[in-house]
Amino acid sequence: MPHDPIVSATALTKRFLQNGAPFVALEDVSFRIEPGTFAVIVGRSGSGKTTLLNLIGGLDRPTSGEIEVDGQSLRSLGDRDLSRYRNEKVGFVFQSFNLRTNDSALENVLTPYFFARSGHKDAARRAQQSLAAVGLGDLAGQKAGTLSAGQRQRVAVARAIVRDPLLLLADEPTGNLDAETGSEVIGLVKHLNQEKHMTVVVATHDPELTAAAGFVLTLENGRAVRVEP
Repeated sequence: MPHDPIVSATALTKRFLQNGAPFVALEDVSFRIEPGTFAVIVGRSGSGKTTLLNLIGGLDRPTSGEIEVDGQSLRSLGDRDLSRYRNEKVGFVFQSFNLRTNDSALENVLTPYFFARSGHKDAARRAQQSLAAVGLGDLAGQKAGTLSAGQRQRVAVARAIVRDPLLLLADEPTGNLDAETGSEVIGLVKHLNQEKHMTVVVATHDPELTAAAGFVLTLENGRAVRVEP
């Protein structure tokens, strides 16, 4: 029996003004991602991958069409509820890490709690557990700026999962890493997907990530040209 999708998009379209001219970033994109799936969005630069990830994560709103996560229409949410959705249901991992370099690894992982309505009582313990889960439990007190690129991306993953989100969204998570370190991060994300049954959606050029996916959406000039399976 099929499950209700954790992410569902119907005729999703996003248009911008770029240098004063209209630009279509996404056009009429539809797909379903089942709970617990390792999903990958692929395509050339400018194909719409990051735009789609931002719509799923509630960082942006579509021009038209529908995006639902866990049965909730994101288009129907006001700014406050959308902010709450991002904080409680989504973990973000970015290519550039987006860490505060003068703060410790632990302080960076604690960041989502600064915006949370509840859960502060156990925040430090959960942040430490989250760092341990990515293999950095012994570096909790070290400043992020002194860590290697691979370690910084692991801190970013720990920050993304510290509140047990429904979705882990990663935008080119291996883009700033060498091949060996990138493979380690891929292994970590796959482990989180398998062991925690966390739904993972990754925008990537990396064929190793694509090979690991249970769902692949290929974008070309803002359109979905292939959806597998």
